[in-house]
Amino acid sequence: MDKVAFVFSGQGAQAPGMGKALYDASHAAKAITDTLDTLRPGTREMCFAGTPEDLKKTVNTQPCLYMTELAAAEALKEKGIMPRAVAGFSLGEITALAFSSIVSAEDGFRLVSKRAEFMQKESDEHPAAMTAVVKLSDEAVESIASQFDEVYPVNYNSPGQVVVSASESSVDAFEAKVKENGGRAIRLNVSGGFHSPFMHGAAVAFTSELEKYAFSAPKLEIYSNVTGRIYEGDVKSLLSKQIESPVRWVTLVSNMIESGIDTFIECGPGNTLTGLIKRINKDVRTYNVSDAQSIETIWSEVSNG
Repeated sequence: MDKVAFVFSGQGAQAPGMGKALYDASHAAKAITDTLDTLRPGTREMCFAGTPEDLKKTVNTQPCLYMTELAAAEALKEKGIMPRAVAGFSLGEITALAFSSIVSAEDGFRLVSKRAEFMQKESDEHPAAMTAVVKLSDEAVESIASQFDEVYPVNYNSPGQVVVSASESSVDAFEAKVKENGGRAIRLNVSGGFHSPFMHGAAVAFTSELEKYAFSAPKLEIYSNVTGRIYEGDVKSLLSKQIESPVRWVTLVSNMIESGIDTFIECGPGNTLTGLIKRINKDVRTYNVSDAQSIETIWSEVSNG
């Protein structure tokens, strides 16, 4: 399937009950979920029955999303649906890392759990929020953000949508300024100011953690959040830098499409990424994996070109 890519979402996509339908329907999804749960007991139950408040905590969100996303990808693989390329948004990049065989599924889960711990610590020490700005250009958002000491454009999601990380003391004033300039700010369901200087300590700690793991050459094309291009050079350096750097999602998706990808399958809960991808290029095909029926639909349509 030379034109297919799997994409994996980041924090904010979590939802109570995520992964349960695939767990019940797919042997492969069940197997990987049960394996990962042995490494961090209770993660499976958190996915299936956790409250929105519990799932919002970074220390829970990241391992739960990784588990659900990888289970969805394995269910597709079990059906015979394999991509040429993969990419993940923020923590989803670790899922992409594992599915492309740079690390094992188990090591990817260990990494994402440690990443979550480091980022939770920084979130607790540097209270911040994230808000998505729509109806304004990237340049306008950058200009407004520059008027504040602790507001940083961090996720370039789609044309007309930029997410900023802001200190708790600045976010309300920033959102008011956005409204004043004709835009709209939408507060995100996350517990920290990710991909910004607020996360510098987490990036440093993750750099040390990554040195404990052996990385292999990828078996699939994998794209970097930091550069928007296929991984080249020091993968570990890019992964640690990603924690405190903007996500170049528009650049990343545009480069995937330019390479020949015309079908994107979002593996995991919700349809956040497919919605963004459609705004970047309305001509590509997008799908979401949520249950056995969605896999059958994808198989029928993708395998027939």
